[in-house]
Amino acid sequence: MIFREATRQDLPAVLALLADEDSVVDPARVVIGEAHERAFAAIEADPRNEMLVLTDGAGGAGGADGADGAGGVVLGCLQLTYVPGLGQNGQERALVEAVRVRADRRGAGLGAELMRLAIERARGRGCGLVQLTSNKRRTAAHRFYERLGFARSHEGFKLHLEP
Repeated sequence: MIFREATRQDLPAVLALLADEDSVVDPARVVIGEAHERAFAAIEADPRNEMLVLTDGAGGAGGADGADGAGGVVLGCLQLTYVPGLGQNGQERALVEAVRVRADRRGAGLGAELMRLAIERARGRGCGLVQLTSNKRRTAAHRFYERLGFARSHEGFKLHLEP
């Protein structure tokens, strides 16, 4: 397995993972819009943001299975955002979002490995806390995060803004 920063070439596979968490979506069928391109470029350019992927490391020329030219089939992804703050003695916190593992590869420990590597990355950066939110309907994901040592400590709120 290879854990690395995502490249633009990984974008179709990452969007496929985010499109449907219950089935495998063919990355070749994913429509990449201008907003996706802008968002990926912004993440890539921002030293406080990382889109990370876990691949099988097999290499390849790209295609329907999610293979990229740099490191094989994308099996999982997550975004890490480093947030500065005055709490935690001024230490950064790492915010984990968009955690996904391919539906046909779950149950083999890939999600735990993905999270372990992300936590180590945050620790290496000097973060004092790793936090995440999860949709209330994703009860299996909640059990997964609790098995990894995450505690339910806060109630989250969202306000969707109209453009």
